[in-house]
Amino acid sequence: MSSVPAAPLDAPPGQPKKAATAAWIGSALEYYDFFIYGSAAALIFPEVFFDESDPATATLLSLATFGVAYAARPIGALFLGHYGDRLGRKKIMVFTLILMGLSTFLIGCLPTRDQVGTLAPVLLVLCRVLQGISAAGEQASANSMTLEHAPPNRRGFFTSFTLSGTQGGQLLATLVFIPVAALPEDQLLSWGWRIPFWLSIAVAVVGYVIRRTLEETPAFTQQTRSEGVAKLPLAILLREHWADVLRVIAGALIASVSTIFTVWALAYGTSDSVGLSRSSMLWVGALANLVALGAIPAWAVLSDRIGRRPVYLIGAAGSAVMMFAYLWAISTGSYPLVLILGILTFGVVYSAANGIWPSFYGEMFSTRVRLSGMAIGTQIGFAVAGFAVTFAAQIAGPNGDDWSAVALFTAALCVPPVVAVLTARETHKVPTELLGERASREAAGREKVAA
Repeated sequence: MSSVPAAPLDAPPGQPKKAATAAWIGSALEYYDFFIYGSAAALIFPEVFFDESDPATATLLSLATFGVAYAARPIGALFLGHYGDRLGRKKIMVFTLILMGLSTFLIGCLPTRDQVGTLAPVLLVLCRVLQGISAAGEQASANSMTLEHAPPNRRGFFTSFTLSGTQGGQLLATLVFIPVAALPEDQLLSWGWRIPFWLSIAVAVVGYVIRRTLEETPAFTQQTRSEGVAKLPLAILLREHWADVLRVIAGALIASVSTIFTVWALAYGTSDSVGLSRSSMLWVGALANLVALGAIPAWAVLSDRIGRRPVYLIGAAGSAVMMFAYLWAISTGSYPLVLILGILTFGVVYSAANGIWPSFYGEMFSTRVRLSGMAIGTQIGFAVAGFAVTFAAQIAGPNGDDWSAVALFTAALCVPPVVAVLTARETHKVPTELLGERASREAAGREKVAA
């Protein structure tokens, strides 16, 4: 069990804001890259990389490649979590930024199926795996960095910048894709779809410059000086924090709401059975993300005052209900209804859970295993969430229009997050240097009794 520092840990002047800015920009890049892929997987890749003679199968395979990155995430989490708790948060933040920017740029350079045959989807999947490995370490390292730099009474607000960046990246991805999707079909499928992937390099350069100048967190520095870093963070994590890892895995399933909203609902709304235009559906996502940019920090500030658990519960339970309303609205083909319910579902209600989980999960763990705990727990849950799109495409029926089955499936995936929050401790008033110590003491007590 780690010792308790004699005094609270104070970040150098200006570092909390700088860490939050670095987290925002890095997450914006990560999820700009991640979600332009989601948009392309729903709208473009079935025709570019898969067999056009069977549109339904091509769409299913394309959406499956979206999930491949989520399958790679747990592997990346084991690797990057280990080194993040041994080498520091900053090194992992820089590495993940470079890896995501490079892999996304390469997707824009790939040859199509018409040019090289089955090699094209193989290369696509390889680049997608690299994106997944990068994303596995990005949020956990950025969350750890901002949480450990933040003032103790504002950890919710500062860590929410990571998820505000996520929404900012999704918004930017959508705005870039709107004019691209409006191109004539031949231009869109030949060169237009590549532009959003190439543009990621500009954001990567800005993020790299900012992250290179960050200082390591006071909590990690203190841990290194007082006890040294853990040789095997995973062993400590599983011994002392196994219950919290399970809670994070269960809580991370809430990301299914995001993947269903941004990918499956986009494909459903633009299908022949509904008939909404690509641009119209992309604007729903853009405006919902714009609202989320304000809702996420607002929910986070509320959690700093009343606690993480009640705010997260609003988001998890509310999302289960609102997805029924949103998918029903799409089935009616009424665009005003789709727009309003899309903004309420994703921009407001889902933001309650989405903006709180960085602090809620991070505060479960001690400094020596925080990055590992967040990375492994979230990425296993996110892996399920990533393939939720593929499952949704299968259970939606042969015509892909059984929205009620998809809504019920999404609601079911919101149940584990509700259970996770109901069984978790409230931590918003615990000093940063004491976070995770209770779990460590309980584990030590169990070992003593067993002995």
